[in-house]
Amino acid sequence: MSAAPVIDPRNRDFVWVDRSGPSRLLTPQQVRAFDEQGFVVIEDAFDADTVAGLVADLDEAERATDAFLRTRPDGRLFIARADEITFSPHLVNRSERARAFTRGKFFQDLVHDLIGPNVRLYWDQAVYKKPGTEVPFPWHQDNGYTFVEPQQYVTCWVALTDAAVETGCPWIVPGLHRGGTLRHEMTDLGWECFAEPPAPPVAAPVRAGGVVVFSSLSPHKTGPNRSADHVRKAYIVQFAPDGAQVLESVEGRTVRTSCDAADRQYPVLIDGKAPA
Repeated sequence: MSAAPVIDPRNRDFVWVDRSGPSRLLTPQQVRAFDEQGFVVIEDAFDADTVAGLVADLDEAERATDAFLRTRPDGRLFIARADEITFSPHLVNRSERARAFTRGKFFQDLVHDLIGPNVRLYWDQAVYKKPGTEVPFPWHQDNGYTFVEPQQYVTCWVALTDAAVETGCPWIVPGLHRGGTLRHEMTDLGWECFAEPPAPPVAAPVRAGGVVVFSSLSPHKTGPNRSADHVRKAYIVQFAPDGAQVLESVEGRTVRTSCDAADRQYPVLIDGKAPA
């Protein structure tokens, strides 16, 4: 195991807030697991027809992403690589199915239980890991990519196809989320908070239609896809409390941007209710 990870210098006075009921979706045991371990797996959250409809739209977006990557001299753009791993963001602006999906009752109840009564969609993207992709995605926290306050928000890793250990399911280091955002370093494969985990990681395999729900502060990675013909497809949907802001350093000063872009960071809950 590696040495203790280093705290991000912007992470000042962070205190993890445990959730207390009543809950709409999660059991008390699931809420406790999320607070203590930083994640929970919910199998069979969505039926096959819902998943198939979503996949039809996301496949189309992914084909466009892959085609664009092929126009690049090296087939790469930041952390995306043609024939290996693609990222297709802001699908709620391209797919009515995706928009309805992210505003559905499952997510409304989930974010009520884990965030509170006033919640917005923060980010959405499809991530497809192609067969034969041997390189794992680096250990990182989602808040290590873009620093958001409050630091404590929720990522939902929706499995659109079965995600087993051998095809690139998520792995999570439990417990470290409670300390807030860690310092990240840029690697050739993306931001990384440590090369080797300081505590034993836990695999989170999940069937199509299931969801791995984890904190924005949970260090995680996805493993290689060693299958011959199985594209591991996931839809990543993130939710943050209303009023959340992105912190960026511009010319030596901190600039705050509200996470309320009208086209894609819309309310999911307002005072505990679905928006009118």
